[in-house]
Amino acid sequence: MTDTGMEGLYAAIEEASGLLDVTPSRDKVWPILSAYELEKVVVAFRVTTRGSRDLDCRFTALPADVNPYRYAVSKGIAEATDHPVGTLLDDVQANIPVTAHGVDFGVVEGFRKTWTFLPGNDLQKLSKVAALPSMPPSLAENLDFYARYGLDDKNSMIGIDYPSRTVNVYFLQFPDETRAPETVRAMLRDLGLPEPSEQMLTLAKQAVGIYTTLTWDSPKIQRITFATLVPDAQALPGRIALEPSVEKFARNVPHTYPGPVQGLYNVASYSGGEYFKLQTYHQLAEGSLEARVLLGPAGSGS
Repeated sequence: MTDTGMEGLYAAIEEASGLLDVTPSRDKVWPILSAYELEKVVVAFRVTTRGSRDLDCRFTALPADVNPYRYAVSKGIAEATDHPVGTLLDDVQANIPVTAHGVDFGVVEGFRKTWTFLPGNDLQKLSKVAALPSMPPSLAENLDFYARYGLDDKNSMIGIDYPSRTVNVYFLQFPDETRAPETVRAMLRDLGLPEPSEQMLTLAKQAVGIYTTLTWDSPKIQRITFATLVPDAQALPGRIALEPSVEKFARNVPHTYPGPVQGLYNVASYSGGEYFKLQTYHQLAEGSLEARVLLGPAGSGS
């Protein structure tokens, strides 16, 4: 991306951050923008209601044959580590089919996460994923839970958070009954998590994706999240109750493609209760999975 193009994206990051009263660090953000060919990627912004004073910015549709964590370390935008979190993506690429990657950074804190997308027509068995040498042992220890709810052969993506040393395993194409209120209640009971609110049950019933969060430091699943499509972020406040900062963000966040702002609204349950995450797409690359899903066959990027 040219400096002019990066300045435009940085201006959009500043605009989105300002909606949350967050001031981006140019020293953190600019080297990350400079490291990627951003005309070819999907760009998304994400805000959470769980105590963050940052705005997450996400790039996806990165090439499958590149290790985005190793690449980020080589560019000086991520730190190397001898913890298993640093070799997990190597294990994934060596043992599991991959279609693309994504990265996540905070506009204040810098590089945070990678995502690895698995083939939609070849969703992976968790037993294979759990056997990876660097995977947290907690995944193998909870295989019965995933099998009980029809998720054990539906793994679609693996996310790795390097500063937090956590892993997300994502699921698509799961049975309809997995979304049902009685099933969601049972899942949370099995995980030792609080009783779900009515809003969580309503959102879970519409979920297109589910993911769980694990760590190397505990045998328990730390968190479960249900993701729903948002066809128009500006209309979201009229459908469900939002915190004022999230509502302001939803109504005003910038985007570069025709039509309304598209995105995802996620509800997560953890030991402390529930919280919500709104992800909006700023840029949709032509031919990307996100463009096909959100804008339809004719959708193209900007």
